[in-house]
Amino acid sequence: MNLPDDFVTKYQRLLGDEAPAFLASLTSTVNTAGYRVNPERKVPANLTTAKPVPYAQWGYYGAVKGRSLAHQSGAVYSQEPSAMFVGATAAPAKGERVLDLCAAPGGKTTHLASYLQGTGLLVTNEINRKRVRVLAENVERFGVANAVILNDSPDTLSPVFPDYFDKVLVDAPCSGEGMFRKNPAAMDYWSLAYVEDCATRQREILTEAVKMVKPGGQLIYSTCTFAPEEDEQMMAWVLKTFPEFHLVPVEKSGGVVDARPEWADGNPELKKAARLFPHLLQGEGHFVAKLERTSAAEPIRPRGQAQLGTALSRDQRQLWQDFAQQVLGTEALPAGELVTVKDQLFAVPQDLPALKRAHVFRPGLHLGTFKKNRFEPAYALALASEPQRVNHTLAIDLDQWQKWVHGDTIALATAPAKGWYLLTCQQQPVGFGKVVGQTVKNFFPKGLRFTVYPEDLI
Repeated sequence: MNLPDDFVTKYQRLLGDEAPAFLASLTSTVNTAGYRVNPERKVPANLTTAKPVPYAQWGYYGAVKGRSLAHQSGAVYSQEPSAMFVGATAAPAKGERVLDLCAAPGGKTTHLASYLQGTGLLVTNEINRKRVRVLAENVERFGVANAVILNDSPDTLSPVFPDYFDKVLVDAPCSGEGMFRKNPAAMDYWSLAYVEDCATRQREILTEAVKMVKPGGQLIYSTCTFAPEEDEQMMAWVLKTFPEFHLVPVEKSGGVVDARPEWADGNPELKKAARLFPHLLQGEGHFVAKLERTSAAEPIRPRGQAQLGTALSRDQRQLWQDFAQQVLGTEALPAGELVTVKDQLFAVPQDLPALKRAHVFRPGLHLGTFKKNRFEPAYALALASEPQRVNHTLAIDLDQWQKWVHGDTIALATAPAKGWYLLTCQQQPVGFGKVVGQTVKNFFPKGLRFTVYPEDLI
């Protein structure tokens, strides 16, 4: 791999004697794959025997197969180890309001959700229409029940959520220098001018992001680049432009080191931020800083309440109640306000402000679809359900699961009572199926169906 000449020259100047090891690490073939396990699942034992990532709760080194049961059921999420440091730095407490402003494809969002454990509120946003679909799929697969997914620009969201969030995560679009080894195509569009363009865009994003942090709240800023213009110099700019914010120390371990004040204005406070260099740890390049807003200001209270759908009709409410009581049971009922968007039923997190200006891609947990005189439960509801709390569950074996994800019906040896069941395989929820006689009708989403090969089961 040939690094850009301007890149090499720049970091030889910045790193001095450290430059040879740094540059050599970017051209190495070190495997830095990683994954996180879902704390809301009964995770298979083999997934927790790998080497843990020292700075990331639930994180492990190693690769997972995208066509495996653990991946399909949301028991595991593939994520590069250094990227896990961002969610671990944010580490929201249960019950907090959290915004992931630049969220696709969803790795950091699902990590934040693991900390919240279904409590509080997780607003996850992606400006790109195609990428927000991928975000929604990953949020769904991980079984996140307390998320609202938006598809907006930061300047649209800041008037909607003034002084609102306990934690705002800005994993900023950047020049991607830290991903050169993992994604060599990133070098094709890299240039010194591109770094400056990214820095300009980051300042625009941060100008809006700070408005959504409540007094006493925190903003976590991260990039996957080494560029000081986007890292230390960006934090120096924030401290100067928004004096109500100050840096708080980021806890460092496992080869994570202090940021470099000498790469900005020399302010020693910048050492409180963190750098992840590939020649110092097993992972790619990242920068992470934590800013806290002083609590003296009086928060602005957002006006109005969210109106993200319409109330259920009497018939719709009866259909839902019949399904919920019979199949889910009282312990498995999802939290939130029930609303419909056309014929789709959602459970919307409570206490949201009015979202008329925002483009809502998904208003909450998708519960299902109302059809003529019947209710059909959603895949998202299945993956957000805890099997041990659900009334109607049906365990299938691995062979049957392979047929299920392929879109085939499943033949049963005996005929249980007819109706809807939460299907489980190896104690993992995998979807809802409808039993008719000795057959389970397949409702696995057509767009997600796949073929499992023998090597996927190893």
